[in-house]
This record gives sequence, structure tokens and C-alpha cells, in this order.
Amino acid sequence: ASSTLRCGYVPWCFNIAFPPIPVSLLKVHFPRTLQPMFGVTFGTVVKRIFSVPRLLKMSDLQRILSNNKAAEELLESLKQELKVIKNEQIQRKIAMLQTENETLRRQVDSCLKQLVSLEVAHGKVQIPVPTPDEVRAGSGPATVKMEPVAQPPAAKESPKEQAPAKAQQQQSDSKPPKEKKPKKEKPAGGEGKPAAPAVEEPPIDVGRLDMRVGRIVEVSRHPDADSLYVEKIDCGEPNGPRTVISGLVKYVPIEEMQNRMVVALCNLKPAKMRGILSEAMVMCASTPDRVEILAPPADAVPGDLVHVEGYPRVPDSVMNPKKKIFETVAPDLKTNGELVACYKEGSFVVPGKGPVKAQTLKNVQVK
Repeated sequence: ASSTLRCGYVPWCFNIAFPPIPVSLLKVHFPRTLQPMFGVTFGTVVKRIFSVPRLLKMSDLQRILSNNKAAEELLESLKQELKVIKNEQIQRKIAMLQTENETLRRQVDSCLKQLVSLEVAHGKVQIPVPTPDEVRAGSGPATVKMEPVAQPPAAKESPKEQAPAKAQQQQSDSKPPKEKKPKKEKPAGGEGKPAAPAVEEPPIDVGRLDMRVGRIVEVSRHPDADSLYVEKIDCGEPNGPRTVISGLVKYVPIEEMQNRMVVALCNLKPAKMRGILSEAMVMCASTPDRVEILAPPADAVPGDLVHVEGYPRVPDSVMNPKKKIFETVAPDLKTNGELVACYKEGSFVVPGKGPVKAQTLKNVQVK
């Protein structure tokens, strides 16, 4: 009876000091038959009772973590789907805008062509402006040719009207010089019509040459010259192929001339050669013993314009022989070490398609 029993298990959540329990009380409330009945000790029962809430708390935490992970995976999946849908909408919008831009570009080009044709018909000088493709290719702008304005039928004078005009001209010529001086001073005084502004002439360089890609659609020997070919070259012009005379019989077989792509110089003044009018010249790389026709890029087509890098393309409609433009440019026309035709340091190119080359002749004259 003097011995006492202390509870040997105190749960972590309770910081309570239990008083001593007499052994006799344990005998009354917890008989010895408790262990045989349940097969466990008292300490084990107490431990299991206090450990159940902790197990429940761990299970709830695992379930929360699992739900959190599932929610994160669902959010990530939704984000990916939204990203795909957004990209599809952006692509559809881009395609729609590209279609609208192409339609507007065609309308602008059509209006621009109409405007240029009207200005040319009224004698307005056209200043060449490079296109975006030409700017990206590093070449100069293509020029707009000034076509002569046809005089309307009403403007022609009949023989009866020409006679009074001649009489008036003779009378004006017979006047003394003192009466002519006021006429010269009229434009300065603002009474007469103002003089047209002088157009500044471009510098004499390769940009004055009108070189185009052409295809030989027909070739034959000149009837009056054994060393000349007579070629029909399609340069992409609406008025049909040009007639060209070339002295290539000794260098190129006639079989290799048919359907051959060439570079034609199209703004030389037409000239007769042994009775046949030649309207252009085929550009070739040449030495005293060999001649090779310059070859345009593989995907070039008749009518493509040939540019020279670093020199704006501003060709004359027809070069004036008195100005000797081609004679001034010709000494600097050569092929380089890579067979590319050049003017000084600028290469012959068809914008967006490639350079103009010879077959085998390097560092030789081009003419």
C-alpha cells in the first residue's frame, strides 16, 4: 500500500504532471482480467488513443497536397491550351492583314501607273524612285521612259493656215533689232510665258545603259555577211522581239544560239548593218581569241532589268551618239575573278535573282 504507481506515458500535446496513483485504485478500476480480455497493456491503450488524431492530421495534409498538385497540373494544362488558341488567332489575323495589304498594294500600283501615264502624256518629267525590293537588293531605281506626246489632229496646220504664219514670221524677221530686245526682256518682266526649268542630266556612268534580260527566239546567218548572225530577241516588250545583228559566227555555233538567254543593251541608237537594222547589242565577255555571251541568273525571264550595284539605273530612252556615253563607260566594263560582269567595283545583278556571269573568261573586257 505504501508503493505508488506513476503514469509512464505522457502525450506530447499535454504538459501535465499526473499525481501518484495508488496501486489499490488500479486494482479496483482496472482489474487484472483487462489484459487477458483485450490482449494489450494499459500503456498501449493510452498511446493508441492519443496517436489517432495525429494520424488523421497527416492523412488530411497528404490529401491537401495531392489536391494542390492536381490543381497546379490543371492550371498548367489550361495555360497551354490558351497559348495555343492565342497563337492560332494571331496567325489568322496576320493572314487576314497580309491579304488586305496585298489588295491595297495592287490598288496603289494601279493608281500609280495611271498617274505616271497621265503625267508622261502631259510632258511631266519623271524622277525615278527605288522600290522596297530594289532598296533591299542594294540597286538603284528603275526609270520611267518619257514617251513622246503625239500631237492631236486639231493642232496640225493646213496649208492655208501656214501661209499667214510664214508671212507673220517674215515680218517679224524684217523688224529692226531694237524692236526685238523688248521681246527678250518679256520673260524677265513676267509678261511672257516663263521658260521651262532645265532638267539636270545624270552623270555619265553605267546607270545610263538600259540592259535587260532577253531570249533569242530566232537566229539565222546574215544573207550578206558570213560572220554575222541575225537574231530575234524577246526582251519582254509588248511590241515584240528586237532584231539584233551580232558578229558571233566564229565564236558560237548557231545551235547554241537558239533559245539562249542573253543580256541585251537596248538603248543604243538603231543602226543598219549590211542592210538590216540592228536594234540592240548582245553583251559578251571577250578576248582577241575568244568570246562568251554573258549569262543571266538561272531563274531570270525576258524583260528583267539588269542593275549595277552602287549605280542608280537612270537610262536614256536612246543614247545620243554625240555624247559618247557607251564609249565612256566601256573601258570599265569587265569580268572579275569570280566570272561576274562588273562596272568598276559594282556587279551586274538581276535584283532578287543573282549576278550576271561569263562561262570561263575571268578579268577580261565586257562589250
